[in-house]
Amino acid sequence: MRRIVCFIAVLCSCVLAVPAKAQQQQEPEDPENEKQVGLWLDQGISIDLSANKSLDVEFYERFDEGASNLFEYFVQGGVAFRLRPWFTLTPIYRYQRFPGNPTIAYENRLLLNLTLSTSRGLWRPTLRTLIEGRFPDDRPGSARLRFRPGIDYTLPLRMARRPVLVVSNEFFIVPGNNPFANGGSSYTQNRFQVGVRLPIADSFSVRPYFLLQSVNLPSGWDTNQIVGISLAFKVTRKTK
Repeated sequence: MRRIVCFIAVLCSCVLAVPAKAQQQQEPEDPENEKQVGLWLDQGISIDLSANKSLDVEFYERFDEGASNLFEYFVQGGVAFRLRPWFTLTPIYRYQRFPGNPTIAYENRLLLNLTLSTSRGLWRPTLRTLIEGRFPDDRPGSARLRFRPGIDYTLPLRMARRPVLVVSNEFFIVPGNNPFANGGSSYTQNRFQVGVRLPIADSFSVRPYFLLQSVNLPSGWDTNQIVGISLAFKVTRKTK
């Protein structure tokens, strides 16, 4: 718990240290913005450390322009603390690369993931909140809040491992200085997502999904369509 408090203190100090002064020159577009039709791939592995703690490592590859251009990839890792059956806290570090971007080559990011979830029969409502400290290589640091309410619905099929319908909508808020081009509002991005999680085995699942990414640019909102495939692996501790 002391490590968690230290992580939160560091993240908050970084956020508070972000300059609030407006930039005079034209800001570059956020390098994580999708262009045209995209393909997003990710692979995650969760390794149980104890009954209420796990090491989570994830890899992401994102293609845009009709899935022909690798514009972003990153790796992130953190320890998930299940403090309550309905509450999980995960401090995370991410290293991100933007190949071919003329302005920003890489970004370091500190994240704090707060997830609330509970089961109601076949339904499982969730609320994920991400607090981000973003530190690109050639821009001032900035803070961002991400709120993602969602719902999981286990399809009532006669199967040993039943598919789960997953629907969510994520709101992106930049409360202070934004070093990237935007439409002048703190509400900078929205992602609506629908997919189906297919459990292949007790320790492996596949989730194909469709996502709409809407970005608030100076010229107005721009929406692009994305197809994604998410792979999830789980390593459990063997009980003696």
